[in-house]
Amino acid sequence: MEKVYGFTHYSFFSEMSELALKNNSFDLSLGLADFDIDPHLKTFLKEAADQSTHHYEPLAGNPLLIGSIIRYNSKRANSIFLNDGQVTITPCATFTLYTALKCIINQGDEVIVIQPSYYTYGPSIVLNHGIPVYYDLDVDFTINWEKLKSCISERTKAIIVNSPQNPTGKVWSKTEWNQLYEIIKHQEIYLISEEIYDTYCYDGNEHYSAFLHPELQKRTFCIFSFGKMFHSTGWKVSYLLSSEDLTAKFRCHQQYISYSANAPCQYAIARYLDIFDPSENQHLMQKKRDIFNDLIKETPFIVEHRAEGAVFQVVNFRNISQTMTDVEFSKWLTIDKKVACLPLSAFYNSKQNSDHVRFSFAKNDDLIINALEHLRKNL
Repeated sequence: MEKVYGFTHYSFFSEMSELALKNNSFDLSLGLADFDIDPHLKTFLKEAADQSTHHYEPLAGNPLLIGSIIRYNSKRANSIFLNDGQVTITPCATFTLYTALKCIINQGDEVIVIQPSYYTYGPSIVLNHGIPVYYDLDVDFTINWEKLKSCISERTKAIIVNSPQNPTGKVWSKTEWNQLYEIIKHQEIYLISEEIYDTYCYDGNEHYSAFLHPELQKRTFCIFSFGKMFHSTGWKVSYLLSSEDLTAKFRCHQQYISYSANAPCQYAIARYLDIFDPSENQHLMQKKRDIFNDLIKETPFIVEHRAEGAVFQVVNFRNISQTMTDVEFSKWLTIDKKVACLPLSAFYNSKQNSDHVRFSFAKNDDLIINALEHLRKNL
């Protein structure tokens, strides 16, 4: 396959989803929700169609939505207090990460990527003429702070963190943000904190944003996604929190890439966010996580670390095969056993073989139940 800057045109994520479709398999490979959005959100989108919302919004975003975001964040269990100069509406999280990197990277700057990680991080760094430096989490998906510190050099310009994390389901605490600050405070290192699964923290945990750290806030681009919050990824509306200085830099670049996000959807989300109850999201997805974990116990898969957040569960498959690579196993499970997953190696730049695969539980309950019942009978 042809490569661009060392990265393939076509992701393994898309390949596995298409393989599931071709083989009529239960598709638990991607984090795309297959259930409907809240009817209230549809009502507000219909209302937007009757409003004057069919033209460009301001560069910062619809003022109604910015106000709703400020109110929403102030009501969090771990409140984030904001002003208009710290909020920017963007087309999507991937765009936001790419543009944030463009604000800070010069030729040859290094950016640390904590792996396993989403596949767009490395290419976004390279396309901005930076150099990705990959740090691998320990086997239990925790951070060894001394090893992470050893990845930092005089050329390090940023670190990318994802919490709750895809694919591991790990959630960063206040203590971990403090530890991160301690190892970067003596150097001009920025933080890109992708927090797109912020409403999905389980077992009584509450999301704690990097933006709450008073010193990190000055050097952080904090990314959120309404697509993930509201199961409406096709709407293409996200938002960025950053200091006023970083916001000004971000908007300077944003105006030349994608001036604004979907205008009718911005209006609909602004109206909906004021009545949105994030606890309903949390309860909905925790129930799905629990259904998945209860049923997978009846298969040979082993859950070593139950997801603390996000919409994915990593499992060990070595009770089923000692010889297949995780890529071979994922394809075999999708084609022969009719349940699609992703190999954990897809989340590492090295693509080194692992003992694990990732399933998504952001699916209808019936799909989760039927898929795992099928595995119980056929493995």
